[in-house]
Order: sequence, then C-alpha cells, then structure tokens
Amino acid sequence: MLSISVDEKEIKKLLKEKVAEILKEADAEYIFWDASELKRRTCMSWNFIQDQFFFDPRFPKRKVGSKWYFPVRETREFLEEWLTEQPAI
Repeated sequence: MLSISVDEKEIKKLLKEKVAEILKEADAEYIFWDASELKRRTCMSWNFIQDQFFFDPRFPKRKVGSKWYFPVRETREFLEEWLTEQPAI
C-alpha cells in the first residue's frame, strides 16, 4: 500500500508564491492602464469609478490630451487600500 503525506501549509505557500509571480509577470506587460482597462480590471462602470474614488486625491491618474492614464502599480496599490476602507455591509 502506498501512502502520501502532504503539508498543506507548504502547498498554500507555494501556490501564493506562484500566483504572485504570475501577477508580477502580467503587470510587467503594462506600464499604465487607460480608462477602458481600468473598467475591465475593476469590473466597474466609469460612472461608478467616478462616484467612488476617481476624485480621491490619493488616486493616481494623469490626463494626456483627452485621455486618462493610470500607472499600474500605484493604481493597484490604491485600489487594494481603497477596498479595505470600504464598510462591510
């Protein structure tokens, strides 16, 4: 009979590391997002984004011509922090 023992903590640690690595690689593809990518990444409409956090002075954004651009790393950090600040319903 064959018996296999698995350390669940180690498996979870390895999975988290791999996911973080994949996310880092995916983010490396983009330096900034435009408004369409921001909507896609957050699964939010433009109106909802404007109502919720667009005008927050901490939200990183740059307007170039008539288009808004959002630096990926800073925007992701802001969104993670913003979400933790939202009251649980």
